[in-house]
Amino acid sequence: MKKILIVLTLCCAVVACKKNDVSFSYSPQTPRAGQPVTFSNHSSSGEEWEWTFGDGATSTLKSPTHTFKRPGEYDVILKVDKKNRWTAYKRIVVLDTIPTFVASDTTFYIFRDYTFTANVYNPYNYDISYAWYLGDTLAAKDKPSVKCFFTHPAQEEKVKLVVILNKDTTVVEKVFQIQDYATNSVLFRTPDADYRQRLFGTRFEPYKADPDAKQLLDEEQDTVQTYNGFTFRLSELKTVFPQMEGFHIANRKIYYRANGLWVANIDGAYPVQIDASPCAAMTLDDVLDSRIYWANAQGVWYMPFVGSDNNKFVTTPVLLNSLTNITKIAVDSDLK
Repeated sequence: MKKILIVLTLCCAVVACKKNDVSFSYSPQTPRAGQPVTFSNHSSSGEEWEWTFGDGATSTLKSPTHTFKRPGEYDVILKVDKKNRWTAYKRIVVLDTIPTFVASDTTFYIFRDYTFTANVYNPYNYDISYAWYLGDTLAAKDKPSVKCFFTHPAQEEKVKLVVILNKDTTVVEKVFQIQDYATNSVLFRTPDADYRQRLFGTRFEPYKADPDAKQLLDEEQDTVQTYNGFTFRLSELKTVFPQMEGFHIANRKIYYRANGLWVANIDGAYPVQIDASPCAAMTLDDVLDSRIYWANAQGVWYMPFVGSDNNKFVTTPVLLNSLTNITKIAVDSDLK
């Protein structure tokens, strides 16, 4: 009888040694949708693990990390070793999405406009406020998006969003690499400084770096031009256009300043007024993008060359920028 009891005791001891204490924990304790959750496996033994997270996702790692895409309640189950199927279970409550923001582009260049938009999950219409910072400077308040541009190339710029949702404050910071780029540009001269606006860019910028740009502006004039081997001078053209103040010629059209901006055939036929406002300066780009640029009191304008025989243009002038007091305009090539 004693032998039987000893055997049973030994068997129970062996079974007790094989029992696996299956458990796990997770961090953070109050996760939000979109936030990685780290699961730590505290099981006392085991060589195989099977996790199910309640949202259709699974893992066979011992201690995985999982991101729940939506708020809600999820039953997370850990099974250890296929044969014994030791199991641990916990219900996790995933809260609303963490506020963040997205940018209108993935690559960022100097002096181009970009829009940053807050992405905040607020299904219960809680009180919410926004504050946007460029670096440490406040850029906008109480707006879900902000439009901005960067002025320093080849360096990192920080954009920060502070969201207060139902008295809960979240700070989101992202760093962007700002790039410079060589491109054709329109150059402008005012009595105070020279500026440029890169073609297809959105803003003018102070410009002093390249001596070629200064030379282009120094040489820019609209009183004499050689076209098809003939030299045209303002003094001679004023016999046909008495009020002409300056001109440029391209594609057998003459564009000229005279109580506004006009276009006519090179022989003077079919004069048509493009802009009735006084025109302070103008230039033609007959190499890069076939446009005419001119300045008036509102800023700098452009439009494609006029193509019809009777000079009735069909495109609408576009305001390039609001730079005023311009004395000269020129077009460059590949300046940086």
